[in-house]
Amino acid sequence: MAKVHYRVVPHDGGWAYTLEGAFSEPFRTKELALAAARRVAQEQHVPGDLTQIHYQDASGRWHSELSEPDDRPDADVEG
Repeated sequence: MAKVHYRVVPHDGGWAYTLEGAFSEPFRTKELALAAARRVAQEQHVPGDLTQIHYQDASGRWHSELSEPDDRPDADVEG
């Protein structure tokens, strides 16, 4: 299972949560950013649909896989 860590950090004059270099919109307080990050992390646990996915790897080869509905990352918030 993949592990996802959202972090709450100062950003753009306020606070934001971040994941792998991407930032959320800024929030006025750290508490608001933490609440939003916790909401987003919780949504990561919601099962999806059985889906066929296609992707290209770094060497240019295409792959096809079945994404299971319960194949969700373990998400948490650091902050």
